[in-house]
Amino acid sequence: MTASPLHVLLAGATGLTGGGVLRELLAAPDVARVLAPTRHPLPPAPRLENPVGVLQRVLPQLQPPVDIAICCLGTTIARAGSREAFRMADFDLPLAVARRARKLGARHCLVMSSLGADASSRTFYTRVKGELEQALIAQDWPQLTIVRPSLLLGPRAEFRLGETIAAPLSRLLPGRWRGIHVETVARALWRLAREKGEGVRVVESDELRRLGAR
Repeated sequence: MTASPLHVLLAGATGLTGGGVLRELLAAPDVARVLAPTRHPLPPAPRLENPVGVLQRVLPQLQPPVDIAICCLGTTIARAGSREAFRMADFDLPLAVARRARKLGARHCLVMSSLGADASSRTFYTRVKGELEQALIAQDWPQLTIVRPSLLLGPRAEFRLGETIAAPLSRLLPGRWRGIHVETVARALWRLAREKGEGVRVVESDELRRLGAR
């Protein structure tokens, strides 16, 4: 029996990892539609539907069907400008995307979290990521996949001093602590998206590396 073509909602398609996921989706023959809302227009492509605007305003306008939701939204506190702005980008918006995806019919949600995510962490960044994970679990998804990549490696549009310094060192670290290339994460996300399952699955960076290997 031939599987039905998939309709995928992708949030964060202009980001480093999201851009990689978008390329995976557009190259997949079993994807009927990629619904990718962005603040700035994406290059036109077959099967790509690209509503443009502020995400909070665009989300209510999105139309079904959606089978799978992939959220690659994320920033840094320095880039966001404040803790409040960071929390909006890394907690409020991913949660809103997931909530809307459920209403559109999605049964599987995949979200980018972070290595060390912990709602009880003393570090603000990892605490917010942990709180997001808890809030998504509370949405009671039929299938929820949380990925926790380590330091993301790849060509960014903007310069990040801390990551530029840390990237060479992160390649020498063992297991899940070693830096991981964004294309590897993108391939792993798409592979995970197509896996059938139930409940919550947390995927650490070393497993992402294995899943995303060519």
